[in-house]
Amino acid sequence: MSHLSKIELEIHDLASLQEACKTLKINFRETQKTFKWYSGVGQCDHAIHVPGAVYEVGIIKNKDTYELQWDDYYCGGLTDKLGKNAGKLKQAYAVAKIIKEARHKKYHVRQQAVDNGIQLVLS
Repeated sequence: MSHLSKIELEIHDLASLQEACKTLKINFRETQKTFKWYSGVGQCDHAIHVPGAVYEVGIIKNKDTYELQWDDYYCGGLTDKLGKNAGKLKQAYAVAKIIKEARHKKYHVRQQAVDNGIQLVLS
């Protein structure tokens, strides 16, 4: 039985995804062509490896974007680091993308933790 599913996040910027991985202390594996999941091995363009996890996240090119696939049923330790429904990864990607765009537009960015997440202050 297959439990492979797509993480609901369109990736338009691999550099921001790489930065998100650094923030979460997980490994972006550029040009890794397969990723491990419960039923075996899937094909991908890149992968995300979480130290200590059994399985991986596949990064698959789909036209102009990338999609992320993982086994969210038999997650093999992925949710410990990525959060439920990959919420921590989604947040880290959004923060990295916003910071990159803000700096490109010459804004100074200050990031601080708040009770329910992260606050970015642009000036």
